[in-house]
Amino acid sequence: MTIVFREDKYIEQVQLKALYEDVEWYAYTNDVDQLQQAISNSLYVLSAWDEGQLVGLLRAVGDGLTILYIQDVLVLRRYQNQGIASAMMKQVMEKYKAVRQKVLLTEEAPDVRHFYEKNGFQSCDQGTTVAFASFNL
Repeated sequence: MTIVFREDKYIEQVQLKALYEDVEWYAYTNDVDQLQQAISNSLYVLSAWDEGQLVGLLRAVGDGLTILYIQDVLVLRRYQNQGIASAMMKQVMEKYKAVRQKVLLTEEAPDVRHFYEKNGFQSCDQGTTVAFASFNL
């Protein structure tokens, strides 16, 4: 297996839908046109490919100067725990290393916490920062 990383905002809808549904992010696949538009409007998109199949994606939004919000990090289940997500995180963190504030929100789970901590993030409940969010569910 040779994973190829691409910085490209255009990804076919069928590939996007397959990836997002594989990781059970169905809220995104209810409107695949909107998902594709959101990706197109993102500041940065990094995708991982194995012989023409989309196997991972990282999407970031923000101004790229003072704030970077990592919106999506996902990898097909059968490709997880092979370093793909960490490689994508490393690439985005290097590309935007001068940005002072890098933020992400995610669901709480031991493996998720471990992944982000090993990639240089600190939970807001362990420092002097507080996080707030409002969701339109």
